[in-house]
This record gives sequence, structure tokens and C-alpha cells, in this order.
Amino acid sequence: MQSPLSVLIIGVGAFTHGLTQTLQDAGANVIVWLSRNYGHYGPIQVCSTYDEHDYASPIELLDTHHCDIMIPMSIDWAQQPWAKELSHRIAVFCPTGEASKIERDRACAQRIGEDAGIVFPHSFVAQNRLEAQGFLDSHPDAYVIKNTLCSPTSPIHTIVCETLADTQSWLDRIDYAEGVFFQEYMGHKEAGHIVFVQNGHITSLVSNQEYKRAFNGNMGKIAGAPLGGLIEADPDDKYDLAKKLIAPLQPWLKQVKYTGPLQVTAILKNNIWSVIEYNSRLGVTCGPMIMRMLNNPLDMLRAVIDGSNFSPDFNTDKPMGCSITLAAYGYPFLEVTGPAFPLTLPTALTSDKGDVWLNEVKAGKPLSPSEVLADGHRLLDVNAFGQDKDTAVARAYSLMQDVGCSNSYYRTDIGDTMWPPGAE
Repeated sequence: MQSPLSVLIIGVGAFTHGLTQTLQDAGANVIVWLSRNYGHYGPIQVCSTYDEHDYASPIELLDTHHCDIMIPMSIDWAQQPWAKELSHRIAVFCPTGEASKIERDRACAQRIGEDAGIVFPHSFVAQNRLEAQGFLDSHPDAYVIKNTLCSPTSPIHTIVCETLADTQSWLDRIDYAEGVFFQEYMGHKEAGHIVFVQNGHITSLVSNQEYKRAFNGNMGKIAGAPLGGLIEADPDDKYDLAKKLIAPLQPWLKQVKYTGPLQVTAILKNNIWSVIEYNSRLGVTCGPMIMRMLNNPLDMLRAVIDGSNFSPDFNTDKPMGCSITLAAYGYPFLEVTGPAFPLTLPTALTSDKGDVWLNEVKAGKPLSPSEVLADGHRLLDVNAFGQDKDTAVARAYSLMQDVGCSNSYYRTDIGDTMWPPGAE
């Protein structure tokens, strides 16, 4: 009999809350090093948590806790002064070193992909405002504007401009601290696929869709994280996304000893998939859902630790999943300010209906510690599963009826468009 797996998660909010609960339900022991100064309430409900006031770095936790593997919420952990030592002391559930550039450096990722024969939108990296304006003047078109380093702490979040005028307008307003990555605007037919990579072998997990815009009808600005999503167990890669967009990378993946998850996001135009980005992690929204869908999630973690083979075993009752985010009014356009509004929650955050993962919320006043208050932009995620898309979506919206906050909103059209992959 195998000893229980011990997992260190670096993160906060709904991702960490959901992943912790899911892995613990699967039999793992989990502790969390809280990497940001918000989103602590959810993780605290389910496991031992530590922040920089307790431990200056997660390395100190390894001196007092036995941990087999670390799972990071974002790639920013690798830029910390303690990152190299941490990766030498513990297995990491994501690529490190040269392999991490496929997410960290957008221009580098495109070069890697194009060398393998994969199609990308036309792009340009501008180091400053002058270069950016010069490029737009000489190549007038609609562009998606991104940060160059694909970091959640970068000054630019993705801005999708559908016209030249929109592109110019945003260009006049953005922060050039890290430069600008221009990417040709390709339309709306976007989809993703997530695989697990080990020893050069690619194992398909799921195909997914993220509803990134703020409002119904896929209107409004791109939010910092999706407002909802769909996920489908897809070990056979039935949409050929892994075959076309990840499999050609196999020589490079083997060369850099890539180990861990890899997500591709692409857009279909003129019947050709073009890659818009790669991510070297399960995803903030998708991660806990994937682990919920698998009967053997810990086997994937063990495969990173000891090099064992991994074959996904999906729960036949959960081939489709739906996620919906409850956000505060003003997100993602304005900084949310004002009083902390009470949040209504179901008695059990995990039930037959699905899961409620808490994000930017906090405990109420000392006189009412059981009260939970809204405390930021993205308040919580609800997740539900079913045999098909319509069932999963209906269950997610039913669960959303059990939560509420007077200063909040959520999209009511998740699943109505953009599914299956390639649909608009």
C-alpha cells in the first residue's frame, strides 16, 4: 500500500481552495503557502496554511513538513530568489528552466512552435511606445495587445482589439514598463486543450473553453481570469488539437525534459488553428476541475515524482464540467471599493450539486465570525459536472442560485456559444 502523498501548494483563492479540497478528498495530505495578500479564507477552511509572516519562503516549510511535490498557481514563483533551491529540494508539478519559456516568454514560444511547423498569428514585440507606434503605423490592422512575459503581475492584461481604431486607442493608454506583444486579431473561434507531458510522451486530458469577456454575448473587456468555462474529458483528442498543436513540439519537449501539464489555446480561422499561447500549468479555472474529473489524480502527481507511467482514468459520471464565476460589480473595468457586502453561501461548499470555491472573500466581524464578506473583484467559482454540456451547465447555474451578494454579477450565457471547439 502506498503512503499518502504530501503536497505543497503555492497560491491563493479559488484555485488553491478547490485543488486542496479535491486532492485531500483523493487521499493526499496538503499544506499551502499563501503567495499573495488576498484570497486566504477559502484555503484556510480546508488545510494548514502559511504566509510570509509565518515563513519568509516556502522552503522553510520543507524543514518542518514532509512534502513530496509542489504545485504552483502561476509561473511567477520561478522568478523568486528561493525558486532554484526549492526546485532542487522537491518535485515540481510544472516545467522548470528552459522548458518554462514556452509560457514565460511569448516570443520564444512562438519561435519554438513555428520551428515545429505550427501556425501562429503574425506578431511583433515592441520594447517601448516609439517602437509600438512605428509598428502600428507600418502595419495598420487590428491586434491583440499582451504583456511580453505572460505574468499575472505584469502591467498589461490581454486586450482584444477588433479594429485598428481600438488598437490605437488602447496603445495610447497602456503601461510600457515591460514592452508590448502585438498579436494579429484572428476572431472569436477560440478553444483549448490540456495534456500531461512526461519523458517526451504526451497524454491528452481535456479540451476546454474559457469565457474570458465580462458580459453576456461575449461582450466587454477581457477579464483578468475567465468569467466561466466548459471542460470535457478528451483522452482521445477527438478535436485533434493535441495532434495539430502540441504533438509537433515533441522533439523540443523531449530535449528540454519537459515534465508536467501543458495547455494550448488556439483560434480557428479559415479552417486553420493558430496558437495564441501555451501555458505550462493546469490553469486557475481548469485545474481543480480536472482533478475532480479524474478517478486517479494522485497518479499524475506521482508520475512527476518517480517517473511512473500515467494513464488518465476519468469518472464516467463527469465527462463534462462547467464553471461560473461570481464577480463584484465593476470588475474588470474598475477597482472595487466600498463596504464589504455579506455573501450568502450554501451550508456545504461541496455537495452532490457541485463545488463552491472561495476567492476574494473574508470572515466577518469578531461578533459574527460565521459571516462571510465580499473582499475584492472575483468572489467565488461554482463548478458542476454532468453527462453532457447542457446537464453540467444547468447544474452549475442551479448551484449559483445557492450563493449571492448584493454587489455582484455573473454571466448567464455560459455554454450558449463557443462550443464545441471551433464554434463561434
